Amino acid sequence: MEYRTLGRSGLKVSLHSLGTMNFAGEGFFGMAGSVPLKDATRLVDVALDEGVNLIDTSNAYTAGKSEETVGEILKGRSDQILVGTKVRFAMGKGPNEQGLSRFHIVHECEASLKRLKRDRIDIYYLHEWDGKTPAEEMMTALDILVKQGKVRYIACSNFSGWHIMKCLMAAERNNLERFVCQQIHYTIEARDAEYELLPIAIDQGVGVQVWSPIAGGLLSGKFRKDKPPPQISRHTAGWGEPPIRDEARLYRIIDALVKVGDARGVSAAQIALAWLARRPGVSSIIVGARTEAQLKDNLAAASLALSEEERKSLDDVSLLPLIYPYWHQCNSAGDRLGPADLALHAPHLAIRQPRM
Repeated sequence: MEYRTLGRSGLKVSLHSLGTMNFAGEGFFGMAGSVPLKDATRLVDVALDEGVNLIDTSNAYTAGKSEETVGEILKGRSDQILVGTKVRFAMGKGPNEQGLSRFHIVHECEASLKRLKRDRIDIYYLHEWDGKTPAEEMMTALDILVKQGKVRYIACSNFSGWHIMKCLMAAERNNLERFVCQQIHYTIEARDAEYELLPIAIDQGVGVQVWSPIAGGLLSGKFRKDKPPPQISRHTAGWGEPPIRDEARLYRIIDALVKVGDARGVSAAQIALAWLARRPGVSSIIVGARTEAQLKDNLAAASLALSEEERKSLDDVSLLPLIYPYWHQCNSAGDRLGPADLALHAPHLAIRQPRM
């Protein structure tokens, strides 16, 4: 297993981290699967044996039951196993039982620690933006938790570029802890993060941890055009994420992944994960699974390196068009783009026709 430095910190995290959204899944989260304690324990054992050192969960996953399961599994194990969890979504019907107010952040941190059976949370994420709470309040609450020793590192998830910069500015202005990473949705099919979030990762030292890297199984090679979908899947169960805006493009990408995978003798899922692993700013990729076989297949991608020819064939079918002002920058500023700019522009510059 490869270990990478997480953002602008000294913390080393495994290239693949273990997702636990489906641990004890019920109701809405049950659509993503429901892995009972015995099977979840086996998945954790497999992940740790393969070198995974970071486990990801959230207070929102089945109202804390995922955290409880993780806590039970890790009880008595090495404190070198890192655990990340999150706060933002409603945990009850009260007016202060959701959002990113100082009240809710501190309250839910305490509750998560109890469910996880731990003295501290290694990475504490703001799970989603809250436009009704000042950035200074969010960052101050997180800073307090770090100073109290209840949280080691802080992070965000599903923030836009300007949300991240607003919080980083608040942290710098008030001498507070800053985000060490951002947890984002990013796949070879969903490359929207390249417009702002990957450049921020490079420029601001905010590492990238990817969630749902094979789009909940859509990029596994099991979903093919003109063929019935798998009977057991979060998508056939009604899970609505990620949104697919161009189905024809999706199937072109799947075909390309399958083609490269068949030539290598590996799954399309492994190719999708290997593509992500070499994208700028990526620190860790969250892989989840219903079964031991799925998890082992996903984790095997950690040792897979794509050739330039393979990467180009995948870019040819997946590259998104440049929106403004990026197309103008590509046309007019290509000679003076920095490393953060190139997180977006590099593949476009490679195919750009010289201007007359």
